Amino acid sequence: MAGEVLSLADCINSACPWSGRPVVPEGLTRYRGRVVGFCNSGCREKFEAAIRAFDAELETSEGE
Repeated sequence: MAGEVLSLADCINSACPWSGRPVVPEGLTRYRGRVVGFCNSGCREKFEAAIRAFDAELETSEGE
């Protein structure tokens, strides 16, 4: 959601799933309606890219 401000208080995790380091405000994103966090924007972007790849694969396989 463009312009949406996410809060650490709403984040469901306290450690980055990629690195294990604490989550930071610039590492937050929304996934399936929940706020999830990462230790930096790079880890967040890696996660978002993985989601897009999996979603694309699912769409392709559903059409078979």
